[in-house]
Amino acid sequence: MHKTNYSILSKYREEYESVSMSDEAVRRMQERIREGKEEKKNMRKKKFYKRMTGAAAAVAVLALIALPNISSQIACAMGEIPVLGNLVKVVTFRDYQYDNGKQTADVIAPEIEVDTKNTSTSVASTAAKSSEEINAEIEKLTDKWVNEFKENMKQDGYQNVTIKSEVINTTNNYFTLKLICSQRAGSGYEENHFYTISLDTGKRMKLSDLFKEGSDYLTPISESIQKQMRQQMKSDENIKYWLDDEEIPDWNLDEITKDAAFYVNKAGEVVICYTQGDVAPMYMGSVEFVIPNDVLTDIRV
Repeated sequence: MHKTNYSILSKYREEYESVSMSDEAVRRMQERIREGKEEKKNMRKKKFYKRMTGAAAAVAVLALIALPNISSQIACAMGEIPVLGNLVKVVTFRDYQYDNGKQTADVIAPEIEVDTKNTSTSVASTAAKSSEEINAEIEKLTDKWVNEFKENMKQDGYQNVTIKSEVINTTNNYFTLKLICSQRAGSGYEENHFYTISLDTGKRMKLSDLFKEGSDYLTPISESIQKQMRQQMKSDENIKYWLDDEEIPDWNLDEITKDAAFYVNKAGEVVICYTQGDVAPMYMGSVEFVIPNDVLTDIRV
């Protein structure tokens, strides 16, 4: 999202001040949002990540989480979520706790594993490739956040970094892992990432995979989101989205992108997810929009 011309942002000053964000903090958060979007595009194109085996990914994650041993003991928790659809499971791979009174870190790096016992060879093979790609992306993201935390440790200030995950939905067809990365340093910022695997094919799902080939799914989803935004802003004056703003048209949500973050909820509805600051002021946090099934009935696979 292109965000320039700060001189005309006075109308949003109150919202931003509600989270006490300094100019530098706003700049850094906007830069993170920009970098995050670019990374999301690049990571899907680079075949480098697909080369990593499960064992290599495990070693890499073990190595990168090893922050300077100047805090409390590192705990390695190997708890796991039950097998989902006899195909994949999530392992709590590393639990690192750090606290020196001012700077704290709670980093839990998840890893997706494939269960091959009760799954066809072809599906398991595809799921293995999907999990390797996802695990590599999680490793890269964790590396970035941990390195930033370590760099900020050199400064005499307060900071808190948390990385955790949860399985937000498990249906007969889809499994979705949500990675939650948050930072607190005076002001707060949260960044969410969603990874969906088809339990029928083992394939990592893109938004387009949910719809018939050649169908226009971007338009109805975008129109539904815009409708929900207008309804919410009309019903609550404290809610603000970047929409219908004549002064800053570059900020307005026009149409979602093909790489929009999403998951499918238990009702089979598509949910579009935005990171903090993407489509609304920072104080709104991360936002999600549930697209009613009747909006997409004719084009869903």
